[in-house]
Amino acid sequence: MPQTKSAKKALRRDRRREATNKLVRQGLKKALKLARKKVSSKNLTQADRALDMAAKKGVIPKKRADRLKSRLAKLVETDKLATATKVKRAKKRG
Repeated sequence: MPQTKSAKKALRRDRRREATNKLVRQGLKKALKLARKKVSSKNLTQADRALDMAAKKGVIPKKRADRLKSRLAKLVETDKLATATKVKRAKKRG
């Protein structure tokens, strides 16, 4: 346990920050899972917001947020291409 007054204050501050970071991290994890499971532009937008918020609060580094956003965007693009291909094939078959 902390002995000095400043150490006690630091412990209180660290506990508050830990709780905030935990909430941000949980929201981020949930948004990323949803965006990967159900690929859509709406889920991508929510994941982007969660990543930006986590980076802004310092929970994850900004470069990591950018990298994850890029990978999610690629998922959406490949999903759109796959859907378009399925539609074209279905139209050809009649």
